[in-house]
Order: sequence, then structure tokens, then C-alpha cells
Amino acid sequence: MNGENYLIDTNIFLEILLNQEKADECEKLLNNIKKSRHSFYISSFTSHSIEVIMTRNKQENALRDFLLFINKSKIIRIDSIVQDELDALKNMGEFNLDFDDSIQLTLCMKYNLSIISYDKHFNKTLVKRIEPHNISNIE
Repeated sequence: MNGENYLIDTNIFLEILLNQEKADECEKLLNNIKKSRHSFYISSFTSHSIEVIMTRNKQENALRDFLLFINKSKIIRIDSIVQDELDALKNMGEFNLDFDDSIQLTLCMKYNLSIISYDKHFNKTLVKRIEPHNISNIE
């Protein structure tokens, strides 16, 4: 397979779903995924986090649209196992991260993925972080 492999962090999807400042940039990235030679992943942790946030905000229709998008897109879901979560606890201390960043880091390390994220906490880890505007013109 040509191209790189990327885990899309939770904040990329939330930019769009919560109509935040960088939503257009994130939408451009997601729209280009279909024609990309790269592979894209979402963690089950991201999916569940978004489900909690959207239902708390009473945005079930937007959540449904998100889930349908993931279901029909080229984005592959990675489910963590208990060992991944134990490794995330270890990585929390090693890289001074909170659990949500640490589980993403752990999955990136396990599957040799770069992360698409605005979260600069990943800069102090062993994983390459890239922002959507640096990848949105991919083919």
C-alpha cells in the first residue's frame, strides 16, 4: 500500500460537529479521504467520546450523520483491547499525557500511525503529528 497511515484525533471531528473555528479545514480533509492513497483510522475511544459529547449536547441527528459518514467512508475503526489501555496508563506517565491523548498515542505506536490532530501534546511523543491543512491536498 502506498502512502502513510493516519489516526484522526477526536478534535478533528469535533471541530466539524461543534462548528468550531477550524471546521472548514477539517471538512476539506475528510472530503479528500475517498480519493487519497493514504489510509485513515479512527479509534473506538474517539467514536465513543464523540457519542457522549453529542448526546449530552442533544445533537443526536448530527451524531447519526457522523456515524453514517464513518460507516461509508474509507476510515477504518480500531478497537482498543485491555492491553492497549494498560499500555496507555504507562504512556500517561512516560509522556505526561491525559488518558484520552495517551490511548491515541498507544494505538499510533501499536499500528505505526501518524496522528492528525491540533493537540500539541503529541509533539513531545514518538508519534508524528500533522494538522489537517498540511494534508488536505493529498491525492
